[in-house]
Amino acid sequence: MVTLDARPQLLDALTDLRDRVAAVRCPLPLPGAPRARANRDELLAQLDDYLLPRLRTPEAPLLAVVGGSTGAGKSTLVNSLVGRRVSEAGVLRPTTRNPVLVCHPDDHHWFADLRVLPELTRVWVPRQDSPRPADHPAYSGYEEAEAPYEDEYGAYDDDGFETGEENRGRVLRIETSAALPPGLALLDAPDIDSLVVRNRLLAAELICAADIWIMVTTASRYADAVPWHLLRTAKEQQATLLTVLDRVPHQVLGEVSQRYGALLTKAGLGHVPRFTVPELPESTGGGGLLPATAVAPLRAWLAHRAADPYARARAVGRTARGALGSLRRRMPELAAAVAAQYAASVRLSAAVDEAHALEHARLHERLQDGAVLAGDALKRWQAHPVDCTPGELTDALVDSLAALLLCAVTAADEHIDARWRREPAARAPELSPSSPGETEQLAHRIGVAVRRWRRVVEEYAEEELRALDHSTAPDPESVTALLVTALLGGRRGGVAGESLAERIGAEGAVRLRDRGGELLGECLDRVLGAERERRLAPLDALGIGHEPQSALIAALSLVEKVREVRTAVIPRPESVAVPAPATVPSTGATAGAAGAGGTAATAGATARAGTSAVAAKAAASDSPGADGAVARGMAAVAVAGHAEDHVPAAETEGGASA
Repeated sequence: MVTLDARPQLLDALTDLRDRVAAVRCPLPLPGAPRARANRDELLAQLDDYLLPRLRTPEAPLLAVVGGSTGAGKSTLVNSLVGRRVSEAGVLRPTTRNPVLVCHPDDHHWFADLRVLPELTRVWVPRQDSPRPADHPAYSGYEEAEAPYEDEYGAYDDDGFETGEENRGRVLRIETSAALPPGLALLDAPDIDSLVVRNRLLAAELICAADIWIMVTTASRYADAVPWHLLRTAKEQQATLLTVLDRVPHQVLGEVSQRYGALLTKAGLGHVPRFTVPELPESTGGGGLLPATAVAPLRAWLAHRAADPYARARAVGRTARGALGSLRRRMPELAAAVAAQYAASVRLSAAVDEAHALEHARLHERLQDGAVLAGDALKRWQAHPVDCTPGELTDALVDSLAALLLCAVTAADEHIDARWRREPAARAPELSPSSPGETEQLAHRIGVAVRRWRRVVEEYAEEELRALDHSTAPDPESVTALLVTALLGGRRGGVAGESLAERIGAEGAVRLRDRGGELLGECLDRVLGAERERRLAPLDALGIGHEPQSALIAALSLVEKVREVRTAVIPRPESVAVPAPATVPSTGATAGAAGAGGTAATAGATARAGTSAVAAKAAASDSPGADGAVARGMAAVAVAGHAEDHVPAAETEGGASA
């Protein structure tokens, strides 16, 4: 049944959601901030490396990412699946530093551009045993390295290969092999438990780009915490997952496999396909390849997903559904973290506003009480005009005003520091308390502002005197001193006001005091306001607002609304019988010095392959244009997720002889 194809609308909604997530910042060191930043990075990786590329190009090859613990044998497994050495394997840890992607030559163009993993620099490493000509199309858009060997930092150490510091550890090596079926790519990821933090982060980023997660563990480490964290993450995101139990000794192969299966079942992962690879001499490192029969069941499982359109649609659809479904859980968590950041920034801003408002009111009270006309300024006033010139009196008053302003701003900063010490968010490095050097700068800024006020007051006095009779007009410097004393002296300055009125007249004195008082208020407001803004500037520079939270919720709501529109879905063929899970016991022979191995292919894998072929044929016959309908249906399953996959996969174990 074909309904409206909502893929373009979903792409637009997810692109908008991606932009909203990228705009999220959690700079304040709140308890949940590290988790929120990690959640944002994971969401970006999932959107940039998987959901958006997969929805834009649903016909692109399947990407199976091989991940696991240190020394699990991931590189050896990839080399054995390909049939030649493409990824460095050895006993030193960590071995895989830069990820290696292997695909069929016909699929090379899908990974030559930045469709997936756009943050990684592509590096083409030609095979040394069969070099490609320089004009081969596979060279397009790539840097070339002479040999696939890496230094301890993950960068190639050949003289001819130039590695910038910013590209170290951010390189994706590309290999092609005709041994892989078209439509399938393998990616050997760094260790998920690497001691190198960069490797762990890169491994998590690569797994987010996978259509199929291949989890590799060993008989000695299958119960470790780190692999199970990855398995639980895959379960939460409902990704297409399979596990490989590697390097299992022959003597305990059945027992260990059974125990591992029980742990998977207990964790709700009993349906996950399991493949067991016995311990062989080639498994111990050194670049050896496992016998083809040891990895034949796994290769057949992957090849079937790549070749069968219906199986491919189920694999891609399950992972895409899981990725889209995880947004419903992770986006509110991110929005809540953004809201907590905004609430903390509001509390910090409120502390600044309240402290400055308090000191502003207190400053006006002290001015009215004549706090400026004290100390040296008071002595100068008492000695004026006999033993103190008008200029000296004005200087003393201006210096006293600057000191009073400095005390007010310093007291406000102390109140702010006391409040901020109780806030975890204030521990951000950008919000560190002021240093002694900044106090000197503060005194300089206040001095400049007060001296500017004095110059304007002097200009007011000169303007007023120009209207008087020049023969009887007093000295402008004396008028300025009396005016400043009247403005700053509070109740003590009443005598100065009376003297000013006697010299220039009551009307002129009132006019001067009004203009000077208004200018003084503006000066005080400007100084305190500037210092308030200075204190808030580091917080404002962090760009914390309420808009990101509402934008995240709105973008998620739009995605959910678009997902409600049904898209084209491949109906499950009712006439096809689904095989029950089957477990085939492993078979083995006596070990010998030659180290040649063989495995018994399971009947369950063959039955599944045949059944899926029938299913694909039935699906194709139900709608005209079989190939186009299947491709469209695969894309729709990946988008809307209306065709659930309830078929439990059979366990596949490979026994081997050596």
